Amino acid sequence: MPEALPDLLHADGVLFDLDGVLTPTAEVHMRAWKVVFDDVFERWGITPAYTDADYYDFVDGKKRYDGVASLMQSRNVEVPWGDVDDDPAAETVCGIGNRKNAAFAASLRGQGIAPYPGSLALIEQLSAAGVPLGVVSSSKNAEEVLGAAGIRSFFRIVVDGVVAERDGLASKPAADMFAAGAAALGVDPARSVAVEDATSGAASAAAAGFATVVGVDRGAGADALRDAGATVVVDDLDVFLPETRTDNPETA
Repeated sequence: MPEALPDLLHADGVLFDLDGVLTPTAEVHMRAWKVVFDDVFERWGITPAYTDADYYDFVDGKKRYDGVASLMQSRNVEVPWGDVDDDPAAETVCGIGNRKNAAFAASLRGQGIAPYPGSLALIEQLSAAGVPLGVVSSSKNAEEVLGAAGIRSFFRIVVDGVVAERDGLASKPAADMFAAGAAALGVDPARSVAVEDATSGAASAAAAGFATVVGVDRGAGADALRDAGATVVVDDLDVFLPETRTDNPETA
């Protein structure tokens, strides 16, 4: 039986993940990670080869260095952590993460980014209705991406990888980032909505006490998102728009 959609217009607030929810930057991240990990795996003789499934299982939604460490641990490969200022050529967790970020930044600046049409229409609707909006993203590039996509002004707060590092917030799936987002926005998670496309993010929002967690299935899988804590899963946020919403929405 199709799932009923929550009423976002009457939520205390709505907190969105960024990559894969508001903008298709998850695809840019995926390509950048693949370039970096394919190179590392080949040079180090690591098997099995890196796959898209690895991205969803070990990297997606996490802070950059935590994603590197998680993936390498999955292959039983020990890599020194290093320092956040490591050169991208350094063979450390931070060096590998910085190498990926350089590839991501080059792609973003060269090609630009636009929000998903359905996501843009939804945040325009919610903003016009006066619903407090925020972004909770593990990416340190969140402010740059929001600015490049032309949507930064819709959000009262942004809790991103920079804030997480500054304030010592644990990476998703820990509750820290979504809990900090709700506190910064001044809303009660139990009466608010979190929107995520990553299993780690859905778990983070659920752990932070969000009674409503909307999973957007851009590839993680509807069942995986539900298992992680999503209370409803959709294919695109345009299902929440008046012209497309029905009493029996088709969800993932």
